[in-house]
Amino acid sequence: MAETSENQLEKRIKDRIRKEGKITFASYMEMALYEPELGYYTSPGRKVGAEGDFYTSMNVHGAFGRLVAREICRFWEILGSPDTFTVAEAGAGGGQLAQDILDAIVEFSPALYERLTYRLIEKEPSLKEVQVMRLASHREKLAWSAPEDLGSEKLRFTGCLISNELFDAMPVHLVEMTKDGLKEVFVGENEGALAEYLEPPSTPDLAAHLEKYHVQLYPGQRGEINLVAPQWVAGVAASLERGFVLTVDYGYQTEELYAPHRKEGTLLCYHKHTTGEDPYLLVGEQDITTHINFSQLMQAGEEVGLKTVWYGEQYRFLLGVGLMEELMRLEAMAETEEEKLKHRLALKKLMLPEGGMGDTFKVLIQAKEVDNPQLLCMRKWGNLF
Repeated sequence: MAETSENQLEKRIKDRIRKEGKITFASYMEMALYEPELGYYTSPGRKVGAEGDFYTSMNVHGAFGRLVAREICRFWEILGSPDTFTVAEAGAGGGQLAQDILDAIVEFSPALYERLTYRLIEKEPSLKEVQVMRLASHREKLAWSAPEDLGSEKLRFTGCLISNELFDAMPVHLVEMTKDGLKEVFVGENEGALAEYLEPPSTPDLAAHLEKYHVQLYPGQRGEINLVAPQWVAGVAASLERGFVLTVDYGYQTEELYAPHRKEGTLLCYHKHTTGEDPYLLVGEQDITTHINFSQLMQAGEEVGLKTVWYGEQYRFLLGVGLMEELMRLEAMAETEEEKLKHRLALKKLMLPEGGMGDTFKVLIQAKEVDNPQLLCMRKWGNLF
């Protein structure tokens, strides 16, 4: 019987451990998610939506992309309506968000669309074919880059970089405070199975991170540390000559992220719309994710010229950029009460907390070489009706 992709990847990880010794959890997570042809994100199969393992905001309703497009049009206006404007989407996946945004910009601002380049930045090259098919009507506006291009001379642009659930899938180091001090989680073998071991940290950067953000873990408490995110932010800042960075993801600022009640951290796994806490099961076939540290993104941005101009819950962002106007438009176009209800329920999931995405997801907007921008999401709700 041929080996499954799961077994191939697990075997490859174990072979590495036997050759090199125990590996950091960050190295394990990198392989589980991104090992060429075998990792969760680099193997065939639908990951997102009803047929996949989880939903993102763009899969709930196309209105999400339309509302992001409204703010992108505002970005262009704030920058003085330049003759060339790039929207770079990092982690573009199958192109659903790109399609919703481009379709909306055609409607909202034909002048911007005429000057637009939509650059898809994706780690998995096989997705380009899917993107080309989905975005066929916008083909002349498309361009592609690899993540490694960020920060290099190959990629310089004015406009905006957007991402939706990008940082939560970056590999993280796992640390745990013990009576003997800070330890790091390594992955090794125990009787042929993958197993965790607590060892001295692989790098002093882990303790330095906790010190930088004034984090005090309690004995027995775990936490995740993303050492990749600041490098990514620096690359974005180097490529963005002038404009904005819009990040949508789930997470917290430092104090809440490392709060004492999060004894096990925030790491979760997703498979077929169910959550789990064991990242060593279904290797390569389940998503592994963590809540992100928005304080880290803000500070890393400030250090490289990206000023934080807005941060808040997704529902605040959506209301500010025109959620109620979008709902009224959808209801006016609906032909039946059933269709109206479908729209209402989907937008409710995007906006409401406690079971919806409204406060779990946050939006961070950073700006480079832009003074005091007046964004749509800054509008006071009382002035929207």
